[in-house]
Amino acid sequence: MELLDKLTILADAAKYDVACTSCGVSRKAVKGQLGNTMNAGICHSFSADGRCITLLKVLYTNMCSYDCTYCINRRSNEVPRTTLTPRELAELVIGFYRRNYIEGLFLSSAVLKSPDYTTERICEALQLLRETYGFRGYIHAKAIPGTSDDLLVRLGVLADRVSLNIELPSEESLRLLAPEKGKESTLGPMAFVRDGIKANFQDKQLSTIKRTRFVPAGQSTQMIVGATPESDYQILKLSASLYKTMELRRVFFSAYIPVNADPLLPAGVETPLLREHRLYQADWLMRFYEFDVNEIIDEGEPFLDPLVDPKCNWALRHIDQFPVELNKAPYEMLLRIPGIGVRGAKRIVQARRHRSVRFEDLSRLKISLKRAKYFITCNGAYAQGVIFDPSSIYNQLAGETKKRRAKGVLDGQLQLLDS
Repeated sequence: MELLDKLTILADAAKYDVACTSCGVSRKAVKGQLGNTMNAGICHSFSADGRCITLLKVLYTNMCSYDCTYCINRRSNEVPRTTLTPRELAELVIGFYRRNYIEGLFLSSAVLKSPDYTTERICEALQLLRETYGFRGYIHAKAIPGTSDDLLVRLGVLADRVSLNIELPSEESLRLLAPEKGKESTLGPMAFVRDGIKANFQDKQLSTIKRTRFVPAGQSTQMIVGATPESDYQILKLSASLYKTMELRRVFFSAYIPVNADPLLPAGVETPLLREHRLYQADWLMRFYEFDVNEIIDEGEPFLDPLVDPKCNWALRHIDQFPVELNKAPYEMLLRIPGIGVRGAKRIVQARRHRSVRFEDLSRLKISLKRAKYFITCNGAYAQGVIFDPSSIYNQLAGETKKRRAKGVLDGQLQLLDS
């Protein structure tokens, strides 16, 4: 098979893996070697004229020995199959880099023969890139659950970020849809990578490795949402637990897309992208806004409201804490105001050291009043035209979501984010 044909098959098969939005690592260019990486944005680097530099996103192989019900590459599917050689993959990356198509690589794979066999081939390709071609660009590599510790060490030295996909939100769902996988086969390697990063590489297996060189951008995971009946509450509880116990950089959510016909799967029903989007918003609140998962959602109402974002929903359920006076509220409370982010809260705190903040100052501070206006006062006054009534606020916020969906604006934005 021609290399271009292989690339077409394997790049198309990689589109269902969403866990590659950022690199989280900086490394300068070195004379005589290729590439660099910087910690920024949806892709790992930006050009001088503002263009977004992308990653080559590809599978090493789609020849899989597993038969996961939800996966397009399951062994029982009749799809074109192919595998790259380590040399082919390395030459593809370098060829694309030299043409200025990419600045880095996102590499995933099906399970060819066994986790160790697959990981060994991946490591060979990455070693060619790093050592033979001197490539210093960003590399995000998927580790296969069940991979041995020795190979995880080797992979972690060669890649910037490693991800181990937990796939489904519960052990029961894994047994049902992916019986050849198990929770421990993922959590064991995940804990090993965590400890390798955390323990300053004092373990005998890592003693010769510089601390900044083993998975410097941390590790992540991915869950499929909607293929099984778990609620948003269960999914976010698991995410919160993984952040705490495994110290992950990101948990990615992938809305279920029906690619196989199977009685165990939802019949031809895609999970709405809006559900995935709400989960990401809730995840953001946990990671950057100091929200506990039980503040965002609970067992009584286990699904996030599709019409109102989680922060607004929290504010409406705790309306006794609002409106917030911008000139007096502590920083921690500013973070909980819908429409005000971390940067906005810091700008408000800085600005009010000099004089009281007024509504007309907020645009200068780059704070949008679209949502915030319902929950704040400046010098004791509401924004013009705002009536502080919870049901009215909910209806207006929900109405905006409905209008955007009716026009196709929101769905288009979500599809762009998902791609």
